[in-house]
Amino acid sequence: MNLSVLKNKISKFPQNPGIYVFYGKKREIIYIGKATNLKSRISSYFRFPTDANLRITNRPIEAMIHEVADIKTIQTDSVLEALILESNLIKQHQPKYNVKEKDDKSFSYFVVTREEFPRIIILRATDLWDKFPIPKSQFPKKIQISKSKTKNIKIKKTYGPYVSKKQMEIALKIIRKIFPFHSNKQQTEKGCLDFQIGSCPGPYAGAITAEDYKKNIHGIRMILEGKKKSLVKRMEREMKELSKNNEFEKATELRNKIFALKHVQDVALISADTHSVERGAWSGDKNDTRYAIRDMRIEAYDISNISGQYATGSMVIFKNSEPDKSQYRKFRIKTIQGADDVGMMKEVLLRRFKNSWPQPDLIFLDGGKGHLNMGEKLLRELGLVIPVLAVAKGLNRKSQIQISNFKINPKFQISKEILNILKNKNLVKKIMDEAHRFALGYHRKLRKNNLLA
Repeated sequence: MNLSVLKNKISKFPQNPGIYVFYGKKREIIYIGKATNLKSRISSYFRFPTDANLRITNRPIEAMIHEVADIKTIQTDSVLEALILESNLIKQHQPKYNVKEKDDKSFSYFVVTREEFPRIIILRATDLWDKFPIPKSQFPKKIQISKSKTKNIKIKKTYGPYVSKKQMEIALKIIRKIFPFHSNKQQTEKGCLDFQIGSCPGPYAGAITAEDYKKNIHGIRMILEGKKKSLVKRMEREMKELSKNNEFEKATELRNKIFALKHVQDVALISADTHSVERGAWSGDKNDTRYAIRDMRIEAYDISNISGQYATGSMVIFKNSEPDKSQYRKFRIKTIQGADDVGMMKEVLLRRFKNSWPQPDLIFLDGGKGHLNMGEKLLRELGLVIPVLAVAKGLNRKSQIQISNFKINPKFQISKEILNILKNKNLVKKIMDEAHRFALGYHRKLRKNNLLA
């Protein structure tokens, strides 16, 4: 297939996440890659000279473009599924340019441990060799095999190989929000922050049955095997059975997990694919480590209206205690009539979580207890575990903060990062003032446009 024919074919590719496969002249697979936007990603390969005498030498993957005779794509529902499918296909077909491009790197694997309550961990191939033999062809040259990390680990199953350990960590974080598991080496929940914030279901504390914990691990394994659709169907059958048996609480929990699986929030994975991850910044005095806030995405929401008229909502984003205005969003209220701030805030949150924007680590709502209760309930229905803070001005104009107990746990404790934010009153005020300013600005614009009309 000549270049003009290839470019014409590429112009018709979907702008969705998925996998692309490059074929050679003999119909052999020479490269498999993943993309957040198939059309855009594949097009990028063909913006360079492809003549055999002008081979691009920046990367091996670019040098092989002149060998491409055909291209096929496989769409996926999310970037997370594209990441997993890419790994499974590379393992199955071993395309020569995938291997060639990664000669100087160590592959990594998802590992399911063999213990009473299995864990899912990430290990490099060099750490796994003594425990679970990996083909030597998957090792970079001149390596040193490490045994220290796997000394006391019993391995049940591995999934991989994967190239980017960072993307694996993000992917596992996404999966864990749907199917939580115990991650500590210690077989206890005592002093476990993950248990306190809901990432760990607490098997050693008796907060989850062995059977339900096993289902969580099985769900993760099915995702890593690329069987998400089969998993969803199995869960839907189980949900119907639970409803028939009047086990509505369990059925609701399962419904939330199904929703989360169908609406994976994996934009963080997209960012990791194209940008380096920010390593943090200080809030307040840079010399005061008590208030260090690293790698936190805070979303703050406010509503502006006059007796329900020209109602608007705002979403402002703070990363590492600084505003990220490129990700601000404004909303014109569409479904609520009259002065119903809580209803308006609910509409804004619903519309926000229908989009595949990066998921926040913390949410601020301008309002009181009613806003807090609404936010908690809505996130629970969406299957999301995100702490919510409601911030309202008291009679003395000082901020009064109410915190959601976003995981049903009588021993709930605020995480260290959130506690640092609460201590930094100037930061809280700065965030909420910005949310108010942005909402009010859009509200005034609507009023002005109406007057002009």
